[in-house]
Amino acid sequence: MNNEMPKIAMGAWAWGDAGKFGNVFGNKMTEEDFKPVFDEAIKNGLNLWDTAAIYAMGESENILGKFVKNINRDNIIISTKFTPQIANTEVSAEEAVQEMINGSKKRLNIDYVDIYWIHNPADVEKWTKAIIPVAKSGQIKSIGVSNHNITELKLASEILAKEDLKISAVQNHFSLLNRSSERAGILDYCKKNGMVFYSYMVLEQGVLSGNYGSNNLFPEGSDRAKAYNSLMPKLEDLIEKMRSLAAKHNASVAQIAIAWAISKGTVPIIGVTKVKHVNDAVKSAKIVLFPAEIEELEILADKAEVNVIRGWEKAMD
Repeated sequence: MNNEMPKIAMGAWAWGDAGKFGNVFGNKMTEEDFKPVFDEAIKNGLNLWDTAAIYAMGESENILGKFVKNINRDNIIISTKFTPQIANTEVSAEEAVQEMINGSKKRLNIDYVDIYWIHNPADVEKWTKAIIPVAKSGQIKSIGVSNHNITELKLASEILAKEDLKISAVQNHFSLLNRSSERAGILDYCKKNGMVFYSYMVLEQGVLSGNYGSNNLFPEGSDRAKAYNSLMPKLEDLIEKMRSLAAKHNASVAQIAIAWAISKGTVPIIGVTKVKHVNDAVKSAKIVLFPAEIEELEILADKAEVNVIRGWEKAMD
């Protein structure tokens, strides 16, 4: 594998989400739409791809896997997840983990996973122990935990340490509108313990992209519309400041949001459904925000007082 990890990960959460398995994003995109997106990312050295077995119930992995099979395995980094809620309850916990990773490997056309995540803390002790045999077998290069608070993170670390294993990565919802992982000390804990913090929903599924607002809402009927449309009026001052900084840095609003996440020492996972999103990521990695600019953004974000914690997660503080 390339030694240098990219500053930004490519997210495939929206891949395969065309209404067949729910309607999170409200898109109708197909495999053909995503191929140029994948190619553009690889061309620009953005080779870390994040998905999950549960995303569109395997369809995200299926689509990504069709592209992965044509790439030298050493040149791509695959991150996918074990989701307890869809685990087979008729077998042991260890067998359920093995079964799910088998499905992921098959769909992704790979024989090992670079970063394998426990998607949420449904039962920290049970599922952390259950992942150990798979990790020791060499099917996982790194273990990650997602949506875990500081207590759950420390418990998982203790369980793995007894088996000479460790958590290498933490993935939580983290954006200008949700800094609970920072306030809870999780970012500091990761730095002190050599864990990479991956921030997901940095753009709040498009809210912080500059493409939506009070007069340009999300498509009705989508989960995004239900979660965010009512919040848009409260975010106008923040978005306006982001536009101002974007003009100053010769960037876009989305690029400012991503650059902010990088400035906090995190690796943002950016959902990419268009070539433009990849180009945003490339530019964002080169933007350096000044401390005063970061402070201005955070003050306005806090002043908005919006709650963007979604139904599957919790605030970390």
